[in-house]
Amino acid sequence: MADVDLTFCVVNTDQRALLVECLDAIARERAALTCSSEVLVLDNASTDGSAGTARNHPTVDRVIALDQRAGKGENDSTLLQQASGRYCLLLNEDAILEPGASQALYDALEEHDDAAAAGARLLRPGGKVQASAWRFPGIYAALATALFLHKWLTVQSRGARTRTVDWAQSSALLVRRAAAEQINWLDPQFFVYSDEVDFCRRLKNAGWSTLWVPSAAAVHHEQLSTAAIPEPRIVEFSRNRDRYMRKHHGALTAGIVRILTAWTYGARAAAALVLPGHSARRYWRHVTATLCPGESEGLREAASDYNRGGPTL
Repeated sequence: MADVDLTFCVVNTDQRALLVECLDAIARERAALTCSSEVLVLDNASTDGSAGTARNHPTVDRVIALDQRAGKGENDSTLLQQASGRYCLLLNEDAILEPGASQALYDALEEHDDAAAAGARLLRPGGKVQASAWRFPGIYAALATALFLHKWLTVQSRGARTRTVDWAQSSALLVRRAAAEQINWLDPQFFVYSDEVDFCRRLKNAGWSTLWVPSAAAVHHEQLSTAAIPEPRIVEFSRNRDRYMRKHHGALTAGIVRILTAWTYGARAAAALVLPGHSARRYWRHVTATLCPGESEGLREAASDYNRGGPTL
C-alpha cells in the first residue's frame, strides 16, 4: 500500500481473544482517522488459531505468521521494516486503544518534528492509571527505587499535557519509521523487557525525543506482568535490565545497580513475610536473578525449547 500515513503493528502470541478485542478497537480507530492507514499483524507462532483469526478480521491488511517464536525486539523490528506508513503504532495484543488514541498520537508526532516516538497513557482493565513512562535506568533511578521514592522521582507519566519523557512503554507506542530506520530498528538482543528502553535511549543519542501523550489512552491487560510471574520472566526481566546497563553505562555502573536493585527486592521480600497478598518467595527470586542474571533460564530459552518442540510456558 503506497502513501500510507500510519501502520498499526500488532504482535500476538497465543492470545486470540485479546487479539480480536485489539483489532476491533483498531477498526474503530481507523474509521475515525483523518490520515491513511494499514494494519499488520505478526503472529508469534501461536497454537490457538490466532493467525487465522487475524487473516479473517476485516481490518487486517496483512498477517506475518512465524513458525518459530522470536523475541519482542526482533518482532517489532520486523513489523517496522515491513510497514508502509510514515508512522508505526506498535501494539501488544493486550493493549486496547481507547477512542481517539491513534489520532492523538499521530497529531503529537506531526506537531513535534524532533520527536521519534509517542507513548499512550495506559489504563488497567478497571480504569486505574498505570505508569507508562519513566526516567532512564541508572544509579539515580535505582537509588530512588531503593529508597522507595521511585513513584515521585522516576515515573514521568503524569499530568494532563503532552510532555517529553526519557522512555515510554511499547505496549502502545507510535514510532516515526524513518527515525527507527536511522538507528537500525530495535536491538534483537533484548528478547523481551528493556527493548523499548534501549530503543528510546538510542533515539535520544541520535538527537530524537520521546513524548508521553495523556490524551491518547489504551487499556493494558498486562499479559506479560501478572502477579504470578513465572520464573523465566523474572530471569529475563533481570537479564535485560543488566544488559541495558552494561551496554549504555558499563560494567561498574551495572554492578552498582544490581546491588541497589537486589537490596530493594530483599526489603520487599522481608515485608512480604508479614504483609498479606504479597509473595516473599517471588521477591526473593528477583533478588537472586538480579545478582546472577546469567545463571538461570529465561524466556529466550523457553522460546528455544518451544521451537524445538519442547514444553511451553
